[in-house]
Amino acid sequence: MIFIPLPFVVSLLLVILLMQMIRRSEADLRENISFMLLMAVYALQSVLIGIRWGYDARAVMPLLSVLATLIAPLAWIAFSGLTKERSAHRLTRLWPHLLPACLVALLLIFWREPVGPVIILVFLSYGVALLWLALAGPDILVESRLDGVLRSYRSLWVTALAILASPITDIIISLDMQWTGGVHSGAVIAGGNVLALLLLGGAAAVASEAAAPDEDEKDEGPRAQTVPRATSEESAIAAAVDALMREKELYKDVDLNLGRIARRLGLPARQVSSAINRTHGSSVSQYVNNQRIDEARRLLATTDEPITRIMFDAGFLSKSNFNREFLRITGLSPKAWRLEHQPSGAAMPLTSLPATSLPGGET
Repeated sequence: MIFIPLPFVVSLLLVILLMQMIRRSEADLRENISFMLLMAVYALQSVLIGIRWGYDARAVMPLLSVLATLIAPLAWIAFSGLTKERSAHRLTRLWPHLLPACLVALLLIFWREPVGPVIILVFLSYGVALLWLALAGPDILVESRLDGVLRSYRSLWVTALAILASPITDIIISLDMQWTGGVHSGAVIAGGNVLALLLLGGAAAVASEAAAPDEDEKDEGPRAQTVPRATSEESAIAAAVDALMREKELYKDVDLNLGRIARRLGLPARQVSSAINRTHGSSVSQYVNNQRIDEARRLLATTDEPITRIMFDAGFLSKSNFNREFLRITGLSPKAWRLEHQPSGAAMPLTSLPATSLPGGET
């Protein structure tokens, strides 16, 4: 029977995720090129791990070391790209982050002893940098679609913690070398890398899509703290955002993100985020989803359009996210809410229903 190492299976799964990412982004591959490159490196690393520990091919070790040094910088490049405008985050401007891999390649040729410590230092440095981004809260991801910003944010946390955990694996291996002569090192390295690559690959796929359904909003962070009262300037900014939502119906744009809102106002994204946080007591993603649910309730009560059509018309891209947000705000499913708010279960003409008949007086 042909022996197929587990890392090969993981690599296949990562390639499938990569193909899905490419298919979703075929209109503009440049939008997710950093995440695609990161996924490709994950897949190649998994293949090399399978060759090294499945077939005891030591010749691939130098390439494994160089690729390992690429993973952390590429992860930072990909996620930091969601925190600023694409034009300010071109890959051509980020070449210094490839220097650690070049350094490791040179050390492998001329002086191999420091290679291990250098790789550990690289993972620690970029892990801390990713953790610093995560601590800023979900609204830091200004280029992530608001419909899925929490999933992207949690993917950032997973990536940061996984990269920071890599040095722990090295410590375990060192202890195994001292206590048992490295009897378990192969299994620890292969198993740890396979698990890490699966976690990292899944996180990259979710973050690159940037339109996945949000989970329960309770973990957003900023709203769980005491929010300072909004200043007059922040109230004015929040009022301007309200006007955009009301007059331009920006919430209907399924690709809407904080960066787009900020650009419409000609203001920094962080300033817009702070204004909405302090004025409405919610994150930008929840604020926009509230607008979308208001529109969905209006359409459910005044039209007989299918619920799926209403979901898209209101600005949602994911059915599960739409149902979750609707339940969070109304306590009912969209179907149950429609049955309660349409006379005899039949839709009323759009012009015949008074605006005050909707909860909260929606118009």
